[in-house]
Parts: sequence; structure tokens; C-alpha cells
Amino acid sequence: MDDRAVVDQWGCDVSLHGSDYQGIHADYQRPLFHEIPDLLVPAYMLVVNFGLVRIGPENGPIEIAPGTHRIPRKEALRAVEASEIEVQPVPLEIGDVLIRHPWALHRGTPNTTDTPRALVTIRYVRRWYADNSRETSVLPQAVWQSLTPEQRSMMRFPVAG
Repeated sequence: MDDRAVVDQWGCDVSLHGSDYQGIHADYQRPLFHEIPDLLVPAYMLVVNFGLVRIGPENGPIEIAPGTHRIPRKEALRAVEASEIEVQPVPLEIGDVLIRHPWALHRGTPNTTDTPRALVTIRYVRRWYADNSRETSVLPQAVWQSLTPEQRSMMRFPVAG
């Protein structure tokens, strides 16, 4: 996405014991050109995920339907529902990083353990892209002050105080 990408959203998805399969979905479903929603364009956003715990089959790994970010959404959903494209679990060890296109269909899976499964999500976008699809967290002043000028240039968050 070039060296001008910025971080504009982050969060942490936590799956608890007794959770169920999440519905298959894509993130940030706002097309770049609303008048041509299925137009294939180069990536202008990516999502980076990493676990705060080891993520295996027993504690709710993300499942992704590969290649579905490159086909029209209705066709992708139909292909997944018909098992023409299978969702694949993505186990993660501590230190692993998953880089994915947010339009690839995916879902969370059940956590059958007593340990909460925490999956951090950070969205990177090209500097020119902006939307208001989610609320943006405020960075504490101390965190902002601790960042280098280069790190600050990569953040797109309001700063407290």
C-alpha cells in the first residue's frame, strides 16, 4: 500500500467460552465507488491481526474464505454457502501476524475453553482514505508523547487534552 499508510482503527475481539459461530461477513463494507460497488480496485486498506494468546481450533480461530475479496459480494456469499469456497481456520501462535484484506469473507468460531481468546485488529489505510464507519478511540496524551515523530505520522487518532 506504499509507505504512506496510516493506522486509523484498532480493536480487540474477545471470544469467550460458550461463544458460537459468527455469521460469515466482510469488514468495512463501504465500496470506494458506491455507484460501482463490485469494481475491483487495488488495496487501499488492510487489516493486521495478532493474538494475545495462542489461537488454536479449541479457542475460536478466525476462519477466512480465501479469494472472496476479489469477487462480487453476492457471488462470494453464494460460493461459500454452496461450499464451492471453503472457509479455512487460521491458527496463530504468539508472535504470529495475520495480514488480510477486510473484504475477504470470514467469521469467528466457538471458543470451547475457559480462557478468553483475544484477537487484536489494526486497520491500515492509504493516507487519502477516510470514513466514519466506526468510532475512533482517543489516544492518551502520555501515549502520544511517547511516540516518535515517524510513529505519530502513522496515526490518525484524536489525542486527549
